[in-house]
Amino acid sequence: MNLLDRFLTKIDNNSYEEFVRDTDIKVKEGFNFGYDVVDEYAKLCPNKIALVWCNDKGEEKIITFGEMKVMSDKICNILSSQGIKKGDFVMTMLNRRYEYWAVAVACHKMGVVIVPATFLLTAKDIAFRINSADVKVLFVTNEEDVLMHVKEAIPLCPNLKKVYTTTHSDVLESLDELLEVTSSDFVPQEKTSNDDKFLVYFTSGTTGNPKMVAHKCLYPLGHIITAKYWQDVRDDGLHLTMAETGWAKCSWGRIYGQWIAGSAIFV
Repeated sequence: MNLLDRFLTKIDNNSYEEFVRDTDIKVKEGFNFGYDVVDEYAKLCPNKIALVWCNDKGEEKIITFGEMKVMSDKICNILSSQGIKKGDFVMTMLNRRYEYWAVAVACHKMGVVIVPATFLLTAKDIAFRINSADVKVLFVTNEEDVLMHVKEAIPLCPNLKKVYTTTHSDVLESLDELLEVTSSDFVPQEKTSNDDKFLVYFTSGTTGNPKMVAHKCLYPLGHIITAKYWQDVRDDGLHLTMAETGWAKCSWGRIYGQWIAGSAIFV
């Protein structure tokens, strides 16, 4: 199953002209991607596959929507333990790690603004983004060069409360280890509205320092069109977009519209 009929006035069209005339997005007040999409799938079909992940070390992970709900609720509690609340900023440098999707969903549930950043940033780039956005928590991959730049950046970021890495580290707290012991019982403190900030990307900064570009909570609905009518994703299919999670193409290519349309993501 998929949720397209909840968000589109018409799904199937015989021509482009018919699509333009008859298809529109149904917008509800207080739309929250975490609850209205991820948790809705978890309720209706918890075994539906959300994510298929593997790496060059032979590790594999298949995550259902039921499991994605549990993971994201645990991360909500982890963020809450650091005093993170609606309107705060959280940054990620998670490359193509599966944890990114759970962190993103957790942020969306809480109304926390997520700042996806590429794992290729150096210390000065990391510090600039953290200080510009007043980032409170940073999630990073446990890759040697990433950790090196992050360690150099931390002393330059006085308002940064916490840095989590994905797997075990002798220096930083491990998100994966915390997920094993954290409760999945989460009660949201504040509801989100359609005009709340949802996602912030930094521009490439080709001719100067990068600028923040903010998207509101309705951003996922716009990419139903991307997934359904451009990428032609299929219900219970498997979709691949090459971009790593630090680039905007990841947001419109491998999470929001694709999940609404019922497709699993391959990473």
